[in-house]
Amino acid sequence: MARMHTRRKGQSGSKRPSTLRAPEWIDKEKDAKWVEAKVIELAKAGNTPSMIGLILRDQFGIPLVKVIAGKRILDILRENELERRVPEDLRNMIAKAITIRRHFEENKKDYSAKRSIQLIESKIHRLSKYYKKTRVLPPDFKYTPAEAALLLR
Repeated sequence: MARMHTRRKGQSGSKRPSTLRAPEWIDKEKDAKWVEAKVIELAKAGNTPSMIGLILRDQFGIPLVKVIAGKRILDILRENELERRVPEDLRNMIAKAITIRRHFEENKKDYSAKRSIQLIESKIHRLSKYYKKTRVLPPDFKYTPAEAALLLR
């Protein structure tokens, strides 16, 4: 599938595990309670949900949290009230817009930066509209570049 604002295809990403069974290399001691405790510990350390998944995969050999714990990482974080106000993908786009806008303020003649700000902010508006519709964000949520840094706290 092509990218949103270009006609290029992009690089392929990593693949999810093919089976939805717990692999045999996982120790019996790493049960659902251990995985949930580890997710909570990593979230309190300040990691994002995707980073938690990467840490569990790379350091502890857990390919999918849902297979072992029966719940996704975000569900575990919601139950323990550790979920952030702004979803991770929207948060990453806002951070990208902030850095490009800071660059553009220093380099007024950089027209490609001006175009990329327009594209990223249109994606932010589109995604925030979706999250308002699905009630992840409050209905009065509004992205403004001036208040963008406050959203990331």
